[in-house]
Amino acid sequence: MAQLRQDHQKFIERNVEVVVVGPEDAKAFTAYFEKEALPFIGLPDPRSSVLKLYGQEVNLFKLGRMPAQVVIDKAGVARYVHYGHDMTDIPSNEEILSLADEINLG
Repeated sequence: MAQLRQDHQKFIERNVEVVVVGPEDAKAFTAYFEKEALPFIGLPDPRSSVLKLYGQEVNLFKLGRMPAQVVIDKAGVARYVHYGHDMTDIPSNEEILSLADEINLG
């Protein structure tokens, strides 16, 4: 999430809303977001309801959820999905911002 925070202003400039979905319950999730002063929306998903909708993988040997990034346009259409194989397999902000530029110009 530090990566997303680093370029948060660039996301705002492109009219992109960052939503982070996490496996914690609401209390733990809120506490983490407040402690880290995260500037984007956080959605607790302790029952994996959102995870199941988007096909995000859970791998208990790798300590839980694998990273997933989904870019959804204003009409609610998923325009890009990346499922990571581990916590280092995450697209760069520049890649996501470039996709947002393409979507917003298209």
